[in-house]
Amino acid sequence: MASWTLLTPLLLLLSSLASALYSDLFESWCREFNKSYASEEEKLARFKVFEDNLAFVNRHNSAGNSTYELGLNAFSDLAHHEFRAARFGLSFGLLEPSGDRIVFRGSAGGVPDSVDWRNSGAVTAVKDQGSCGACWAFSATGAIEGINKIVTGSLVSLSEQELCDCDRTYNSGCGGGLMDYAFKWVIQNHGIDSEDDYPFKGAERTCLKNKLNRRVVSIDGYTDVPANNEDLLLQAVAKQPVSVGICGSERAFQSYAKGIFNGPCSTNLDHAVLIVGYGSQNGEDYWIVKNSWGTSWGMDGYMHMQRNSGSSQGVCGINMLASFPTKTSPNPPPSPGPSPTKCSLLTYCPAGNTCCCTWRVLGLCLSWSCCELDSAVCCKDHRYCCPSDYPVCDNKSKQCFKGSRNSTGVNGFKRKTSFMNFKGLKPFLEALAA
Repeated sequence: MASWTLLTPLLLLLSSLASALYSDLFESWCREFNKSYASEEEKLARFKVFEDNLAFVNRHNSAGNSTYELGLNAFSDLAHHEFRAARFGLSFGLLEPSGDRIVFRGSAGGVPDSVDWRNSGAVTAVKDQGSCGACWAFSATGAIEGINKIVTGSLVSLSEQELCDCDRTYNSGCGGGLMDYAFKWVIQNHGIDSEDDYPFKGAERTCLKNKLNRRVVSIDGYTDVPANNEDLLLQAVAKQPVSVGICGSERAFQSYAKGIFNGPCSTNLDHAVLIVGYGSQNGEDYWIVKNSWGTSWGMDGYMHMQRNSGSSQGVCGINMLASFPTKTSPNPPPSPGPSPTKCSLLTYCPAGNTCCCTWRVLGLCLSWSCCELDSAVCCKDHRYCCPSDYPVCDNKSKQCFKGSRNSTGVNGFKRKTSFMNFKGLKPFLEALAA
């Protein structure tokens, strides 16, 4: 009993010291990842989650019997269930008939011992899907970017936002989707817009239809790799970057830092990534996987995942759902730029925008602003506008609704300043000069 009495204060002291060390580490981590919280209560709650994640990381790394390491990253203040809810979006949803799909049968000749399409300039920078479950869109654009570079020699970053907003036959934006359906949409639209012209917003928005004809890259078809056939998947990756589905929701995945990931993980596919190559290290074969969680995760946004694991499905099911786009024809010529939207004799808005009056006197509009949507509804607060399919403005919440009693809404669009048309002043100047 006496020894236990002496031991208890020591344990409390050690626990207090460990908590203080964790607290200092948490503050340093907050500065590194620019984290701030709305209240001290929230910060304390996030610190407790951080402590739990750090303990998980330390247990894994201290075991010393793994081919990969875990570490802290931008997601270390998220409980695993929160992380799973925000970062995954591979969804089978409404399935289309599969009878007309082309299946990859392999290619002639052998394959190199290693391939890294980054070294060929066929891979764009790592992107971040945020809390939008659009991993399927990032995987699809990555594959299209790769084959476009291989065929045309030009690497163009493509628009995931256009897929989220406009590809709605089978896919569901931030609610999930499949890469094959994204490929099919790009084919039917005769191309896809660039990231620069239609940037990612991290949330679903109304399709900007005026940008559908800004097709900078096109594809001719897509091909499925037979499920659970790693040899054919290897041949496909030797040709180009390949979209795949995986199970990414195991806890170790959230904190992966480096090394060859070999699980444990299930084969319940819930995440989409891009294989951009393969290689071997110390006798261990691996895939080079590009993720869409930003560069703070993994090895600057990449993971090495075990290849030739002995399972036909592959680690995390990576062999189960693979496909790639095909391209032989050139990209469409640049579309002629649409004309600006005329608001008045002296003002205009960019093409595809709606002119909204911000100041009216005796029925005459004296000041205009621009809504970046075509055929938008201009809200009476003179600051926001709504898509035509969400025409009811709620000025208090700055949201748009389908109807007055409909609880489903989208965020309103903030108007922008209109532009002066100095050519409109020419008649007045000529009259004054006369």
